[in-house]
Amino acid sequence: MKKFWFQSFIITVFVFLLLWGANEAADLKIFTAFDTVGQALRDFELTDYAFSQLRPDPEVDQRIVLVNIANIPRRELAREIQIINQFKPRVIALDVLINCEGGLRDSVNCPQLLDTLGNLMLSSAIESTSNFVLASKLLQTDSLAKFDSNEADSLEYSDPIFNDYATHGFVTLPTDANYQEDVKQCRSVYPSRMVDGKEELAFSVRIAMQYDSVKAKKFLARGNDEELVNFKRNFEVRQLRLKSLKNDETTSTNFGTLYYVVDVEDILQGNVLPELFKDHIVMMGFLGEYVGQPSWEDKFFTPLNKIVAGRANPDMFGLVVHANIVSMILDEDYVNTISDLAKYIIAFFVCLFTVALFIWIDQNLPMWFDALSVIIQLLELLIISSFIIYAFAGWNLKLDLTIAIGVSALVGPSYDIFKSLQNEVSRRLTKRQERVLKS
Repeated sequence: MKKFWFQSFIITVFVFLLLWGANEAADLKIFTAFDTVGQALRDFELTDYAFSQLRPDPEVDQRIVLVNIANIPRRELAREIQIINQFKPRVIALDVLINCEGGLRDSVNCPQLLDTLGNLMLSSAIESTSNFVLASKLLQTDSLAKFDSNEADSLEYSDPIFNDYATHGFVTLPTDANYQEDVKQCRSVYPSRMVDGKEELAFSVRIAMQYDSVKAKKFLARGNDEELVNFKRNFEVRQLRLKSLKNDETTSTNFGTLYYVVDVEDILQGNVLPELFKDHIVMMGFLGEYVGQPSWEDKFFTPLNKIVAGRANPDMFGLVVHANIVSMILDEDYVNTISDLAKYIIAFFVCLFTVALFIWIDQNLPMWFDALSVIIQLLELLIISSFIIYAFAGWNLKLDLTIAIGVSALVGPSYDIFKSLQNEVSRRLTKRQERVLKS
């Protein structure tokens, strides 16, 4: 029995070595140009299926109202804020940096400076709001950027005339995009970052902190550098005329209206219900030139995308991403993960017992080995994949069992390779022993 388990252990180690070698070869990207299927699926995760298909429809989050600002000038934005502020919301947050892009402060490169009255109106509107959150942005100096670091050592703020009258939170989200115009995949958020020796909060965390500090602090106390976003809500691409909202049955989750959305014209024309805003969170940002415009600006691919692989169109505006994070914090409905050590332990035991089963079949049912080994591998992959999906759908537990899937797929060929090597070594040792005996 000891020999049986020792051999199982040796083959398991061999499988992990092959997996490591395959991973190193994949990093070289030798076959990337020919891997069209892999490129289409590279952003797909098994849990995406649970996000989009298996989880029950959530209720409308009535605590949050999304307000579109389109690309209106600053004086119109000031009017929007003043009107909303009259309805006494708990928090107003603006997902935009109000400054001169690129830092060039002249009327040619920054024509917004010409509207002096508009700037004063906007500053006054922000100042008169008791609980206003402005966006900031994580930045790297050139010296830090040389190291390809994920850290930030500075922040970009709105101009002081606006920023001095508000709190702020950074809107930077973890994506693989190098530029704002790139396709952006969003799955997670940085809850906070240390910048120049000071803890800076994410935009969504700051909003939650202003609304319910106890729940926000509980979220931060988890101590994770990066948190997976428990995406649940988007909004249907259509306009809500909110004066008839009380009698409107379109708030059913069957229609996908899981956040109340108000377009810029509805605010400016007074076509809204004051009770929609009172004591709630109002999040203002870009949702297209009008609600319903198929815009790609400030838009992300998320796990809620109806097409889980080979995605063509981003599905969620950045403002809605932040709203999902706020909802997650206030609901205390987090996504939990397992440690890296647990991933390796699970993979090791999956591999060890699979190898032991293969050895037993090879010794007792050699005629059936090829067929049974393939069936066992397929069943393992199906069971692991299903467990990943249903653990997420049922318990909000994201099981990253990529290593376990990898070793399961490699056990069959690894066993055959190891057995061939073992037989060859045994044959050579036998021949050498025979020569020694003859001499």
